[in-house]
Amino acid sequence: MFTGSTLGAAWFAIFRVDIPHDVGWESLQEGVTGGMLLSFRVANHRSLREEQQLLLTPAYDEQDAPGEERLAVPVVAIFGSNASGKSNVLDAIRYMAYVVRWSFRENEPGGGLRRNPFALNGAEPSSYVVDLSIDGVRYTYGFAVDDAAVIEEWLYSYPLKRERKIFERNGSHFTYGVDTPDSIKSLQELVEPNVLLLSVGARARQEILRPVYGWFAAHRFRSPSVNMNRGVLTNKLGSLGAPELQERIANLMRAADTGIADFEIVEETDEELASRVARRQRLGGDLTPQRQTRLLFRHVCGGGEFTLPLHEESEGTQQMFQLAISVLPVLEYGSVLLADELDASLHTYLSAKLIQLFQDPVTNPRGAQLIFATHDSALLGRVQGRDVLRRDQIWFTEKSEDGGTQLFPLTDFKPRKEDNRERRYLTGRYGAVPNVDDNLFMTALATRVDSEHVSPAAQGQQGPHTSIVD
Repeated sequence: MFTGSTLGAAWFAIFRVDIPHDVGWESLQEGVTGGMLLSFRVANHRSLREEQQLLLTPAYDEQDAPGEERLAVPVVAIFGSNASGKSNVLDAIRYMAYVVRWSFRENEPGGGLRRNPFALNGAEPSSYVVDLSIDGVRYTYGFAVDDAAVIEEWLYSYPLKRERKIFERNGSHFTYGVDTPDSIKSLQELVEPNVLLLSVGARARQEILRPVYGWFAAHRFRSPSVNMNRGVLTNKLGSLGAPELQERIANLMRAADTGIADFEIVEETDEELASRVARRQRLGGDLTPQRQTRLLFRHVCGGGEFTLPLHEESEGTQQMFQLAISVLPVLEYGSVLLADELDASLHTYLSAKLIQLFQDPVTNPRGAQLIFATHDSALLGRVQGRDVLRRDQIWFTEKSEDGGTQLFPLTDFKPRKEDNRERRYLTGRYGAVPNVDDNLFMTALATRVDSEHVSPAAQGQQGPHTSIVD
């Protein structure tokens, strides 16, 4: 059993290693570029009706280590009540990355674009903008789309803190900067109305576009509602490649006090494959199925040992394992992890330790970033006497009267370092908490209780369609 101090030391030992440059995960094949997100702006995406901005530049001079300077905070946490829209902020970043990566491959000519505008703003365009810092150069990239086509698209860089236009697009009209290569200009004939120029240009290996495209290709999204199936998990582990990296995942699971000693990827035997083919043949299915693999986790306890498949592990262990597979490559390469409900099925202490991996420059030397949504108000406070989050890393969401989401930072309230942020949040000082009608809540419960005590004769008089819980 790990105590608080030994658990912290174990995690530090796992991640304080020399990081190889030849990590073999799939995005590296697409020219992934590490970089930091400085800001994100979005309008008309799901509940984000009006333009909202998530700002990641530091608001205070609070260094994580002596002499350390960062252009952007490594962690952002978004708090809010249920259905307030915090997950939609992450979804908007994810959608932007999806269109950048896949519009050239997936959007058929004349097929329009898939998007999710605010329910009452379906006729209005949706817009997405990022400010990035990559290899010391700032970039601004954005686009606006409707259901049919790309309305606008633009990319600027600031190599010497002066704006340099790479390209601008207004519908089917393109303009370019004086330093933009002619090879990019020639690509506009290949750009369909529903396809991004950035997507086409990156696929055509235009080097001037690779840094920004690579940032989008490197981002990772994790949600507890999207569990990886067995094949995805084993393929993902295989793409991480290195047995050394798999060993570090096993070390992380041990350090998290899950009871797991290690794990292995086991291939289906010839006999198991033949048996499965025979079953499929009887059912008229595919007669040439691929050989399957499965994950087995070894536990050692009481002088004996046993193995369990992932689906028989606890919900918390499953979430921890899938988070580990996402966190490790992001820290390796210095990219971004979007985690919806980071705290799902995890103890606050484990969530805090995962956050600390991004906060500490020793375990995060390449400037990886974690942006997550959570309900765990304890993360606003301290764990083992240390703030989990800095004041400029905390954001909130709440719904306005028209159903639109408002996104705002803790810094709007001018907080002091010594404030008890968890208590202030739970007492409504920052907003972003459920507005529960206590009388209506209790009345609903009392009505249900009363219905359960109605006599059988009275129930018979109600008829088949009069139950309040029909």
